[in-house]
Amino acid sequence: MTDPAPAAAEETGVFTHRQILTILSGLLMAIFLASLDQTIVSVAMRTVADDLRGFSLQAWATTAFLITSTITTPLYGKLSDMYGRRPFMLFAIGVFITGSVLCGLAQSMYQLAVFRAVQGLGAGGLFALSLAIIGDIVPPRERAKYQGYSLAMFATSSVLGPVLGGFFAGAHHILGVSGWRWIFYVNVPIAAAAFVLVAKNLHLPAHHTRRRIDWPGAAALAAGMVPLLIVATNGRTWGWGSGSAVACYLVGGAGLAAFLYSEKRYGDDALIPLRLFGTRTYSIATTSTFVLGMAMYGGLLVVPLYLQIVKGGSPTKAGLEMLPLVAGLMVSSVVCGQAIMRTGRYRIFPVAGTFLILVALLLFATIGADTPVWQTMLVMLLMGLGVGGSMQPLIVAVQNSARPAEIGVATSSMTFFQSMGGTLGAAVFLSILFSTLGDHINSALRTASQTPGFAAAAATHQQQLAGGAVRVLNDTAFVGTLPPVLAHPYKTGFSGAMSVVFLAVAAIMAVSMIVICFLPELPLRTMSGAQARVEADAAGGGASSASGGPGGPGAQDGAAEGSELSSATPPRTAPSS
Repeated sequence: MTDPAPAAAEETGVFTHRQILTILSGLLMAIFLASLDQTIVSVAMRTVADDLRGFSLQAWATTAFLITSTITTPLYGKLSDMYGRRPFMLFAIGVFITGSVLCGLAQSMYQLAVFRAVQGLGAGGLFALSLAIIGDIVPPRERAKYQGYSLAMFATSSVLGPVLGGFFAGAHHILGVSGWRWIFYVNVPIAAAAFVLVAKNLHLPAHHTRRRIDWPGAAALAAGMVPLLIVATNGRTWGWGSGSAVACYLVGGAGLAAFLYSEKRYGDDALIPLRLFGTRTYSIATTSTFVLGMAMYGGLLVVPLYLQIVKGGSPTKAGLEMLPLVAGLMVSSVVCGQAIMRTGRYRIFPVAGTFLILVALLLFATIGADTPVWQTMLVMLLMGLGVGGSMQPLIVAVQNSARPAEIGVATSSMTFFQSMGGTLGAAVFLSILFSTLGDHINSALRTASQTPGFAAAAATHQQQLAGGAVRVLNDTAFVGTLPPVLAHPYKTGFSGAMSVVFLAVAAIMAVSMIVICFLPELPLRTMSGAQARVEADAAGGGASSASGGPGGPGAQDGAAEGSELSSATPPRTAPSS
């Protein structure tokens, strides 16, 4: 006898708790893949580049993935709003599997860069579509409870990635295959399981909207973002004022101008409708998400370097020492989800979370070469509590204020701005780190040279000290080969440069904290996105729900903000699980 529950959910948009967990199992695997791939590859890339004899080309393998995954994210959101999530989610997983297999078979860095671009085409949809699907099947009042699982999965993969990457990179062969190739092959069984679970269990009400597809906007976005992403990842090597960098700025600026023109011309059919920025919830949430991306990917990128260079840990050990960050993320995301479900209020959490992040950044700025690791880990815990309390409530706020027919584009654009913030943060803050590192090391060396112990050790290790601060910029590993008394000034200099980075991040986060205080708190809908669209269609309000006309889901808080359906239509209750 067939189970009528899936068919009922596909017709009504109402999902039981059991159905939600079943669908969520496949989505969590997709989120795990999207976040794991970035960290596991970065740790092993040096080994990969050496084996493929293309060390100088390794940045392009990273840039290719970043470009395709970032640019396709808003496109996945828009198209899935128009034609349904399921086919695009399956497409994204399938492309990701194909790209992973091809990467494992690469015989040169040029091939790897191309195959990483293919992998990025799939990765662009994994995270954004997973969050959008959660918005489809779970009402905003309960959404943070389930989205907390996704953030916890993201945090876990961020720590597990360096551990697995270090393990595979350090293994000469595994089952007759070069160890580093398994950083790509490990994706295949997980992605295959996610594909099966999504194909079998994800059945959403069908909504096919006849609208123009903003292909000019997509092309202009690509033309604008590609050169900017290239200069963000290569600018420190080229020089931010070099001819190549300036050319990227000009081409990127022209592309973004063309993108804005296309978005204005296409109106509601745009890839990212400019109307969304006219709402307080969306504009404030995207700004905060952009800054959070800078803090997470840019600021926290320095912490593993500190653990490895200053504290002498391996990539694997540094990954394990980041576990307090994961613990904080998991605890705060779960607690916030439960509190939002019980109280219906979400605004306090990103406000408090941003404050905790600011405090953590200021504490990170006080960490020196002699600070015990356990103190650094406590600050990581505080940082995790802040990030976990900020990210998920902001997504809930945006999905709650978006029209049900635009949950995909609202969610994917949030992911897009977070990714762009992370890319910009990594470029800016690493540039600050390495541009100030030399001065801090030279200052520490001058101070240390006045001590008898350093002078005596330096006299017997002159060859090892050759190059001074300049050598560190090209080879940080040599610090670990020095006697402790000689290595200490280098570690002190790195800690000083790191403090400058965290103070810069804290200054930006302080502005974000002011902005987030203006986030409005709208009543959380009691319907899922899918159910809201079904209700609107059943009431003959399909056009209204799409356009935000009078009485439609877009009528609250002006013409575009707040998609709470009229209370005259009582929500259907889900059948018992």
